Amino acid sequence: MKDRVISFVDSKRDEIIELSHNIHKNPEVAFTEHKSSKFIVELLEKNGYKTEYPYAGLDTAFRATKKGKEGGPKIAFLAEYDALPEIGHACGHNVIAACSTGAFLAVADIIGEYAGEISIIGTPAEESGGGKVIILENGGFDDIEYGLMMHPSSGERGLVNRGGRAATSVTVEFFGKSVHSSRPEFGINALSAMIKTFNNIDMMRPMFHPKDNVNGIIVKGGSAANAIPDYTKAVFSLRADRLIELEKLVENVKKCAENAAAMVGARCEVKVGDLYAERYPNLPMCLAFKENCEKLGMPMDVAQPGGMYGSSDIGNVSIKLPCIHDYIPLCPDGVASHNTEYTEYTDKERADEVCILGAKALAMTAVDILESEDFRKEIYESFEKQIPEEYKK
Repeated sequence: MKDRVISFVDSKRDEIIELSHNIHKNPEVAFTEHKSSKFIVELLEKNGYKTEYPYAGLDTAFRATKKGKEGGPKIAFLAEYDALPEIGHACGHNVIAACSTGAFLAVADIIGEYAGEISIIGTPAEESGGGKVIILENGGFDDIEYGLMMHPSSGERGLVNRGGRAATSVTVEFFGKSVHSSRPEFGINALSAMIKTFNNIDMMRPMFHPKDNVNGIIVKGGSAANAIPDYTKAVFSLRADRLIELEKLVENVKKCAENAAAMVGARCEVKVGDLYAERYPNLPMCLAFKENCEKLGMPMDVAQPGGMYGSSDIGNVSIKLPCIHDYIPLCPDGVASHNTEYTEYTDKERADEVCILGAKALAMTAVDILESEDFRKEIYESFEKQIPEEYKK
């Protein structure tokens, strides 16, 4: 069966790579991925699969499902396709979409010989907005038992079992009173309140958990140097090891802003984005993916716990069902994601090969799940031990 899915992906090579390139050429940010999602839906429908589109309350989310025999596991490949503002697909989500789509087509071709069903779920707004969080809250994963996806990386070796940290964004706005800078006593300086907020956060850092991160930028600081600003806005990125610590960190940042507002006399508004939970990669599935990648010629390492890793909304899904989010390199070591150099690599020949390799390895891992009840039991035993009790309530 693994040989069959490998051959099937090879037969769809041109369509899979074309999908990656089309998404790359049409970068769309959170919740605006109308072209990107349609590229995928059109390919699915061209191959005979009906899609639910929109899905789970999101206009640019979708789902296609192919059922096999009665019973068996319910597996979903997760596709991301949103881009970053201004710099496009600097995280390689076009490759993620191509891998998951190719894997779905390959497994759907053989699912009739198994008990179970295979789905692909399009999940918008990973970079900001928390598309998977919204889909989860709207019941879009309720009938899914296993979630599989890959992610591009850099270097010569892939990586499995890498965790991720809890994260969110906090937007702070101050509303003051503008006057001429020659008579500041008649105004309320919104910029002073914002600067005080940054100072308050820096003053509190010694009291944060050692692995907490707070980074912010002022996106609106005033319009003229000779006028007291009546409006300022900043956006902060917050990270913590666990969702519980992240919630405390959010409250601390809010207090920093509120105290600054009280000192200056400005009005303060604080908006908290979706909370991305920490990630719990399922080790048995990760090791199966590793083995399948190595059979295809890609060397893979196993990540060590406790790294200062980035964040993704797959973390929220990984608390509810066993998931993998493993890494395959598409560019040289030292080229970091989230910059224009990485964007340039995500539609080159090596990225095209990752589209094919990733689709094969994901499909092969789904075959492992479909074929072995013992493996499925091992996956869920690991999942139950791994997820903290407070998340099971």
